[in-house]
Amino acid sequence: MNRRLRIGLYVVGGTFLVLLVAALIATYVVLQPERFTALLQSRARAAGLELTLASPASPTLWPKPALELDGLTLRGQSVSTPLLVASRGKLVLPWHTLLGGEATMSRLEVEGVRIDLDAVSAYLDTLPPRSSMAGATLPTIDAGFRITRGTLLRGTRLMLSNIEANADRLASGKRFVLTLSARTADDTPYALELEALPTLDHGVLSLTGTGLRISSEKRFGMDLQGTATWRGGADIGASLAGKLTRADATPYDMALSVTPANQNDPLYIALKLDGDNEHTNLRVPPIALASWWSGMQGVGSPTLPPLVGTADIGSLDAGNVHIKGLHFESTPAQASTAGSTP
Repeated sequence: MNRRLRIGLYVVGGTFLVLLVAALIATYVVLQPERFTALLQSRARAAGLELTLASPASPTLWPKPALELDGLTLRGQSVSTPLLVASRGKLVLPWHTLLGGEATMSRLEVEGVRIDLDAVSAYLDTLPPRSSMAGATLPTIDAGFRITRGTLLRGTRLMLSNIEANADRLASGKRFVLTLSARTADDTPYALELEALPTLDHGVLSLTGTGLRISSEKRFGMDLQGTATWRGGADIGASLAGKLTRADATPYDMALSVTPANQNDPLYIALKLDGDNEHTNLRVPPIALASWWSGMQGVGSPTLPPLVGTADIGSLDAGNVHIKGLHFESTPAQASTAGSTP
């Protein structure tokens, strides 16, 4: 190799090294990890939460500008037990942040997440009550998010494991897609996909082109399409229809609707299933159902769930419960009694 070529290679190599060092310095100087960490923490405090990291965030440029987060812990300001603990996270940033643009986030990814339902419930109890006369709101997700290897607990009790969730940015006028998969404590797999176009206008939230799909591999699959509206409080309406398929059984035609509460009746969810010699027409008051479920966790005598309507089902497979030849009939008076707390 002649001397001129060697000098040329040294110059090229030296220039590349200088550019690489400059890029690394620029990454730290321009991205300023501390400002994004402070942004996350300030948003958490605004919601009554405290966010801590096990170590300072570290910036990266490949494949997109991002901050690597290590050991995230999120807890309520008056709750000792963490709501959420994650082993690692990544805060993906838009490219304009390299040019000194506004500190915004385009995506949040967390791995090895552990969520405690009891801590979440305790935090929600600290929030001020919302007026029943207030209009609908859209809890905007400025950045899409992704969760991998998640776990849902209730104290020490395992509820869900292997949680994988992915969502787009949630904003009025932008189509939103959410996918979720998990396994229950008995290792049964479930998957959910929700897509809709949310529009918030004068206190009315409309979801058009709504698609809801829920399935459990080799067990059942549900595919519904329709619309929904929310005007605030219990003023919720929805109409969805589609198919419910079952393993080794004929499918159901399925219709799901929600009627808002009024001065005489509570909020109801109506479910209709029509198959070969099997028919279900039930109305479920979700608030009374939640009260009934809470009562079932205590030491009181078991009672029937607060359902209204009829059901004739050849077989029912719900987790570890297997029922054949089910016939159910309940009047509003019976449902009211069943939904009362002893």
